Amino acid sequence: MKTYLLLFFEFFKTGLFAVGGGLATLPFLYEMAATYDWFDAHTLTNMVAVSEATPGAIGVNMATYAGIMAKGLLGGIVATSGLVLPSIIIITIISRMLARVKGNPYVEHAFYGLRPVVTGLIAAALFQIVKITLIRLEDWDMSRFTDPTFWSGSLEWKRIAVCAVLMFAVLKWKKSPILYIAVGAAAGLVFAL
Repeated sequence: MKTYLLLFFEFFKTGLFAVGGGLATLPFLYEMAATYDWFDAHTLTNMVAVSEATPGAIGVNMATYAGIMAKGLLGGIVATSGLVLPSIIIITIISRMLARVKGNPYVEHAFYGLRPVVTGLIAAALFQIVKITLIRLEDWDMSRFTDPTFWSGSLEWKRIAVCAVLMFAVLKWKKSPILYIAVGAAAGLVFAL
C-alpha cells in the first residue's frame, strides 16, 4: 500500500510541476529513478522510446509504463491517475476563473514567463537522454576533455551515426513519422543484439 501511495504522490507532484508536456516530466522521472528502485536511468530511455512510439500523450504513457514497472497494472493506473489529477483540478479551477482573468496582463505575463522554464526542463531532459544513449558513462572523464582519444573512446559513434542519418532523412524526405520510428526501433534492436 505504501508503494502505491508513493507512486501516486510522486506522479501527482510531477503532474503539478511538469508544465509544457510529456518531455518536461523527464527531470522528475530521473529523480524518481535515483530515489526509488522502481526503474533505473537506462530503463527510462526505453520508457521514452515506447512512450513516443505509442499513441497518446507521452507523459501519460510514461506514467503508465513507470507504474507498471513498479507495481504492475494497478501501479500503472495509480501513477497515471496521479499524473493527470493535477491537470484536471487546475483546468477546473481555471475554467471557472477564465472570464475574470481573460485579458489580464499579469496572467498573460505569467504564462509568457513560463516559456523559458519549460524550455529549460525540455533541454535538461534532452541532455539526460543524450548522456545515456550516446555517451559511454564508464569512460567519461572530464579531465581528458581536450584529449582526442577521449572522444573516440567515450562516444557511441554507431548510435550517433544512426541518429545523424535519421535526422538527415527527416529533413530531406518528409515521410511519415511512423516510418522513422520503425527505422529507429529496428536500429535499436540491432544495437541491442
